[in-house]
Amino acid sequence: MAPHDIRRPFKRAAISDQQKRRELSLLRQAQNRRDAQQQARCLASSILSLQSAAPESQPEQSDTEIETVPESEQESEAFSKDLDVRQASKLRGPEVRKWFARQLMLPEWMIDVPDRLAQDWYVFARPAGKRCFVVSSNGTTVSRQRNGSILHHFPSALPAGAKIRDGSGSAQSYCILDCIFHELDQTYYVIDMVCWNGYSLYDCTAEFRFYWLNSKLEESGACNAPSHYHKFRFSAVPVYNCDSSGLYSAYTGVGPYAKDGLLFYNKHALYQTGNTPLALVWKDENCSQYVIDTDGKGEIPSQQQVVLELQDDRKLVTSDDPPVLFGCLDGDIIEKSGLHTGNLLRFAIGDGGLSFADGKLEKADLIYLGKSNRARAFADSYSKVLFQFMVRHSPLKIDDLLASINSANDQEKTPSDIEMVG
Repeated sequence: MAPHDIRRPFKRAAISDQQKRRELSLLRQAQNRRDAQQQARCLASSILSLQSAAPESQPEQSDTEIETVPESEQESEAFSKDLDVRQASKLRGPEVRKWFARQLMLPEWMIDVPDRLAQDWYVFARPAGKRCFVVSSNGTTVSRQRNGSILHHFPSALPAGAKIRDGSGSAQSYCILDCIFHELDQTYYVIDMVCWNGYSLYDCTAEFRFYWLNSKLEESGACNAPSHYHKFRFSAVPVYNCDSSGLYSAYTGVGPYAKDGLLFYNKHALYQTGNTPLALVWKDENCSQYVIDTDGKGEIPSQQQVVLELQDDRKLVTSDDPPVLFGCLDGDIIEKSGLHTGNLLRFAIGDGGLSFADGKLEKADLIYLGKSNRARAFADSYSKVLFQFMVRHSPLKIDDLLASINSANDQEKTPSDIEMVG
C-alpha cells in the first residue's frame, strides 16, 4: 500500500512504558556526559589486545535475538572505563560476552510507536549478518563479534588499518565502527561510527555520527573494492528521515544486502553502551526471514517460548534494569530440578497468554520447559517478549507505523517528501 493511501488515526492499547523510558533516557544522557575519548581508547585497546578473549570457534548467537544488558547504565559505564586490558584478558566464557555486549549499543524491540517519529527519528533497513565492532590501529584491522571472538584480522583502507609504505599512521590514529558483516557479498555494512581517526563520537548525536560516517568513510577509500591492502569492502547503509516516504523506502527498497528488519534511531541519541529505547528494531515477514523465534531445530514452536532468570526468592524476571517480574516458580520444581539462583530457564506461554493493566504486565501463563542453553548469557528483555507476543496475536504492522506518521502530519500540516540522509 502506498504511504499516501493511509490516513486513518493510529491508536493502540498501552502495554509498556517504552515511551516514558525514551524520554527519561534522553534526559539522563544530557546529565551524564562521559569521558568520551578515554572510553574510545579503552575499547579500541581491548578489542585489539584480547587475543584470548573468547575461542574463535565459539559460535556467535544469531543477532535476531537481541538481548538486554541487565546492568545499570552507571555500572556499565564504570565497568567499561575501569577495566584495563590486563583485567579484560582474564575474562572467560559468559563474562567475555557480557563485557563485549556492554560496549555495543543494543536496540530494544519496538512495541509502541514513538512520539514525533517523523521529526525525531531515522530509519534504515538492517543488513542480515553478524554484528561486530571493527577497530583499525597500528597498521591492522580487527573485527570482534558480541561474544568477543575474532571474526577477521585483516588490512583495510581505514585510517591506520594497514601497514603501507608511507607508514600506518600515528599511535593516536584509530577507528571504531559498529558494523554488520554480510556474508553473501563479504561486506562490512557500517551502521554507526564510534570513533574516527582518534576522534571519539560517543558523545555526539546520531545526526552528527551519521553525517560523519557517510563523509569520512567515502573519503578514506574503505568503500572501494577489495585489494592487497584492503581485504574487505565497507559500505554505509542508506539512512532515511522517518517520514512516511522515508519509512516506505527503507521498507520496500531493494538494496545490495538481505534485510533483517528495520532499525530506528533517535536523532538526538548519543552512542549509549548497552540497551537503549532510543534505538529500536522492528520486523515483519516482508523485511526479515526471522520474525518469530524458532526452537533449537529451527522450527517455530506452537507456543511462544521465553527465557527468564530465577532469583533467590523464586521470582522469574527479565534482563531489564529494573527487571520485570513474570511470576514465581513452584518450590517443588526448583528442588526436583536442582535449580539455583541465577539460572536461566525456558518457559512456554500457555493459553492464558499475557495480561496487562495500565501499561504494565499483570499476569503471565508460564509453563516450565527446562534450563536454557548454556551459551546463553542473559534472560530475554521485556520488549522482546512483548514483540514476540504481539507478532503472534496482534502485530504492529507497517501500516500502523505509516498511519501514525500520517496522522501526525495531518495535525501539524508538514510535508513528507522523501529525504535520504546518506
